[in-house]
Amino acid sequence: MSAVEAPQFIRTIEWDMMDKKKFFPLSMLSSFSVRCCLYPLTVIKTRLQIQRKNHMYSGMIDAYKKIYKMEGFGGLYRGFWISSVQIVSGVFYVSTYEGVRHLLRQDPFTAQLDSRIKALIGGGAASVVGQTIVVPFDVLSQHLMVLGVSTKHGKLVVDKMGMNPLGLTLDPGRSRAFIAAEIVRLIYQRDGPKGFYRGYVASLCAYVPNSALWWGLYTFYQDEMVRVLPDWVSHLLIQAVAGTMGGFTTTVITNPLDIVRARLQVQRLDSMCNAFKVLWVEEGLQMFTKGLSARLVQSACFSFSIILGYETIKRVSINDEYKSFVRW
Repeated sequence: MSAVEAPQFIRTIEWDMMDKKKFFPLSMLSSFSVRCCLYPLTVIKTRLQIQRKNHMYSGMIDAYKKIYKMEGFGGLYRGFWISSVQIVSGVFYVSTYEGVRHLLRQDPFTAQLDSRIKALIGGGAASVVGQTIVVPFDVLSQHLMVLGVSTKHGKLVVDKMGMNPLGLTLDPGRSRAFIAAEIVRLIYQRDGPKGFYRGYVASLCAYVPNSALWWGLYTFYQDEMVRVLPDWVSHLLIQAVAGTMGGFTTTVITNPLDIVRARLQVQRLDSMCNAFKVLWVEEGLQMFTKGLSARLVQSACFSFSIILGYETIKRVSINDEYKSFVRW
């Protein structure tokens, strides 16, 4: 891009520049495809976080081998259809993120804020909305994820790692829908409606900072890379790499909070404080790295894929009047 063209370059495609009829369906399709491909990493990460010390799995590769060997390919997708409702929450998440940034740009008091601060605020607000919708499905899908199934004495039983606080034992041959319905019944029977929002505060504490930091760092890394790299480097590639770096940094910072969230939702601990105490007694300093390798791989792959799809869809959905100002 020449010096004359440079000022016309749209670095960030804003909410009011896009055709929403194109954006929403393409965004949902992209989100579903990415989650479908990367879901096994979510299962592995959750099981590593829930297990005590390294009683069952010594690491990410070991977990993959054992799950595949004992439960087959389906074990890596346990709870997927319940978790896939996140593509709906994703629509609200993206709408909130873009909508908040749009409002901040329009308001005279906030219009002068740095783009990174706007992204950080938008990311935090989006996570609050997203988590409010998705936590009940998270609770259910995580119970399904840790349901390490094997056949013993003619019964379908859960592994002996204490990863199944509901004490679920089912007859073999039951469908996944039946298993999910049984988990819903047991959660409601024990805790009532609030059981489906177990760990909600912990989810907010884990994911709101995570989302805010990720979007803020994504914008920061993107701006810095655009500044130092030559014009011929693909802007879409810069954005994908910036998203990956943002996800990597955020994951390292927020990992203990994510473990606490998972344990509150699955192991039915009383509070975040109690969960931290139990985690510290069981793991010591390893609580900061527990499940981190799987989470880093998941975050890097997820961030790269999501940003690649998200920014591509924004370019495809942009109104005709702005297309000549977009750099691929």
